[in-house]
Amino acid sequence: MTGSLTTTPLATGTWTIDPDHSSINFSVRHLMVSKVRGNFDTFSGTITIAEDGTPSVSADIDVASINTGNEQRDAHVRSADFFDVEKYPMATFRSTGVEAKGDAYVLRGDFTLHGVTKPVSLALEFNGVSPGMGNGEVAGFEASVVLNRKDFGIDIDTPMETGGVVVGDKVKISLDIEALRQA
Repeated sequence: MTGSLTTTPLATGTWTIDPDHSSINFSVRHLMVSKVRGNFDTFSGTITIAEDGTPSVSADIDVASINTGNEQRDAHVRSADFFDVEKYPMATFRSTGVEAKGDAYVLRGDFTLHGVTKPVSLALEFNGVSPGMGNGEVAGFEASVVLNRKDFGIDIDTPMETGGVVVGDKVKISLDIEALRQA
């Protein structure tokens, strides 16, 4: 270890996700040969550490904040063909448990998207705690999961003449999270 970064457990209390220093990114196959990448610009969440050290994670994502760098595509993904943000504006995650897996962790919880709730397991890395830059302690995490969009009722299939579909079923979600300890 260098500097004052530690990998000790998080202190008891509430840690708030800092959206200015965090990101929620995704990638999905396009035309069977490449990937479209994007992110969600608006999200929030907390990590609460109980007195016994048990963590609880709660996060909300504004689905309409999708950003793939192409406004026409983003508008289509917001439509009823995909996310239907008029009807389902938020995606949520509520943890149900965490367990050690080697040097990393598995964060289990219920993910709700498009009105459908499913259990998911995220591969989680705890990057440690820093004293921060004058606003209190900061903790860092990385997490990822691969979801099948059809499991959440997003089942649009646009076949290609040569076989396959325009948009793949599997969506990889990657999170880089920085959380601030609340006083």
